[in-house]
Amino acid sequence: MIALLLCLLCGAATASAETVRIATYNTELARKGPGLLLRDVLKGNDPQVTAVVDVMVASRADILVLQGVDYDLEGRALDALAARLKLDGLNYPYRFAGPPNAGLMTDLDLDGDDRFGGPGDAQGFGRFFGRGAMAVLSRFPILQSEVQDFSTLLWRDLPEALLPGTKENPFPAPDALAIQRLSSNGHWVLPIAHPTLGPVHILTYHAAPPVFDGPEDRNGRRNHDETMFWLHYLDGHFGPPPKARFVLVGDANLDPNKGDGRSIAIRRVLRDPRLQDPLPGQATVNWPQTGPMRVDYALPSADWTIMDAGITAPNPDASRHQLVWVELGN
Repeated sequence: MIALLLCLLCGAATASAETVRIATYNTELARKGPGLLLRDVLKGNDPQVTAVVDVMVASRADILVLQGVDYDLEGRALDALAARLKLDGLNYPYRFAGPPNAGLMTDLDLDGDDRFGGPGDAQGFGRFFGRGAMAVLSRFPILQSEVQDFSTLLWRDLPEALLPGTKENPFPAPDALAIQRLSSNGHWVLPIAHPTLGPVHILTYHAAPPVFDGPEDRNGRRNHDETMFWLHYLDGHFGPPPKARFVLVGDANLDPNKGDGRSIAIRRVLRDPRLQDPLPGQATVNWPQTGPMRVDYALPSADWTIMDAGITAPNPDASRHQLVWVELGN
């Protein structure tokens, strides 16, 4: 009887332990035109939206970082998605979606194809402003006034930037690199007020694919530098970083061992002593042209205790990506 009582008490203590579950998921919900994602979410019977919602509901994340969600100025698509999740018992009263670089058009030839006004001439590739952008859903308050948004940082202002071209001949031209931002979507640091754990800082981004370019390797270099930004950030190059309880989450579009990207960037992140890797070597996406690769990450700071972590089963009706989650405690 005493042993049974001790077991019950142990179980109760475990059940009441304060943790936070953080997830990242590239939903691939981007549509072909503005407003179409809102339309499809409101319809209630779109097969892909339904499948994506099922994946998110199964994760039961407290903080959910999304990629591939079209941005609109009033946040209607994100609000509609949150309302859909609430119907299935997952309530996210707090949301954030900053203006992205995806589809933010310039008047220059940024991709070097000698044409203007194409999707590659936006600050981040996109056929319309906000296509396939990022968003954050949270059960706990997002401290909006303390959010750090580095999305306007010029690529050339990153320390040791791997700018395309040579020193004598920048690619595609000096005027293009003079305005080119580093982030293809965005780089955000969001403080979230957990009721018992205190502030939890979410460091998130969605890097450009390191392919679809020429010998100048513009996309490969940018992808590398988008990931390297975080090490420079943690080194204090862009102001004081959080000293504790942060999590680097997002889609790096970079596998540490496979693919055409400059994998050294993500390898340096993964071996940085300020971070932990709870899911080493586990693939998160399966592209037909490459096979399984690891490109989505949830990397908690070293001071966290990792209680659990996982990757959802593949759901081709939802996204080629799988949702990655980690549960953290003191």
